[in-house]
Amino acid sequence: YYETMRERIQHRPEFMVSLMKIEGASPEVDGAIRGMAPVALPASSFDIDLDAYRGLIKRLDAVAEASLVIRPGGTLEIKVTEREPVILWRTATSVEMLDAAGHRVATITARDVRPDLPLIAGAGADRAVPEALALLQAAGPILPRLRGLVRMGERRWDVVLDRNQRLMLPEQNPVRAMDRVLALDAAEDLLSRDFTHLDMRNNDRPTIRLSETSLEKFREITGQVTKAKAGQ
Repeated sequence: YYETMRERIQHRPEFMVSLMKIEGASPEVDGAIRGMAPVALPASSFDIDLDAYRGLIKRLDAVAEASLVIRPGGTLEIKVTEREPVILWRTATSVEMLDAAGHRVATITARDVRPDLPLIAGAGADRAVPEALALLQAAGPILPRLRGLVRMGERRWDVVLDRNQRLMLPEQNPVRAMDRVLALDAAEDLLSRDFTHLDMRNNDRPTIRLSETSLEKFREITGQVTKAKAGQ
């Protein structure tokens, strides 16, 4: 008798949920939320564990926050705050969109899907996204030439430029090293030179690795100077 009465009370019209309203979700997330609903609607509000359902929704990579409430009239209202992708992380097997904290948002099929987002690569790069974003901000004047950042040894960054050039930044204070590169470029037009690597890891002695063409010319010039001195 008790069970029968309980069923009758819980399934009275005022306790029934017949609609689900989702706000703030992209079509993909909206579909995922509906697909993981604990019960099919219409259903009694007593059969919907809002805390458990919210926990399931928050397990979606794209979801930062979610709130659930059953409104009078039988509507389950779900408000979602999605993570905003700010950077791409190329791994050995995929390209992941990450938010500003380095949390995964979604996987994309190719880098061309989001050409508006900067690119990072390398093991552990996802754990250093805030530092990568600071470097990108500091690199403003050379952003048109910047192809991406590569995490080296899970402890420091290489900045990859076009023309197969790399800026090797130190583990400590990489933003300051980037500022120094820009200052040298402004003063001496450094980045227009024909080199492959600019090593800034030693703050007291930056070194430059010339390309094969420039190295060959350098050898020719120094060889000529040596011969001239020998002739004297």
